[in-house]
Amino acid sequence: MDVFIIGITGNIGGLLAQKLVSKGDTVHGLVRRDEQRADLAARGVNAVVGDLATMSVEELAAAFGNVDAIVFSAGSNGGKMEVTKAIDGDGVTKAIEAARRAGINRFALVSVLPESWRERYLGDEVEYYFAVKKKADIALSRSDLDWLILRPSLLVDDPGTGTVSLGPAEFHDQIARADVAETLAELLHEPRIGQQILELNTGSTPIRDAVKANIRRR
Repeated sequence: MDVFIIGITGNIGGLLAQKLVSKGDTVHGLVRRDEQRADLAARGVNAVVGDLATMSVEELAAAFGNVDAIVFSAGSNGGKMEVTKAIDGDGVTKAIEAARRAGINRFALVSVLPESWRERYLGDEVEYYFAVKKKADIALSRSDLDWLILRPSLLVDDPGTGTVSLGPAEFHDQIARADVAETLAELLHEPRIGQQILELNTGSTPIRDAVKANIRRR
């Protein structure tokens, strides 16, 4: 496959790029600095320099080129509201329109579980982050793209286990970023999974089996 990752310098995006390259896929990404592009080139990844927050739809569509799939894994992680709006909100809607203009149908979005941290007082910025993520999920789910929304539970940097729990509804616990990236890579390579929201948690099912279990008739 030929995949473009928005958020390729982030933890999930970077791990996903490694997984896809190891599978023999061609990987592209969006970076904000030339030195990031050079670093990715050394790892076999093609990068375009640009700022998602300021790029036009036309510029983003041109950056996408003629790839098979878009993965949106960028995010503010509950930081400043203006950044959350620009990336997690406007950035997603801009990418959806850019994918349409570029003729790219497959679009995967890394989102969040709605139950995340509900037991805590989160503060206005994080509450705003959850609201914007929800709006982005709705925007993508109402599009005519071959979309996929993946909602992982709390992300941790532990080594991946290679096993998960994946389905339309999952408990909120925690999961290794490496397992999220591996699950995304498998989902991208399964064309029978699309226009679905899947939640992801730690579990005991091998990732490939967990993905196959979510195939439905289309």
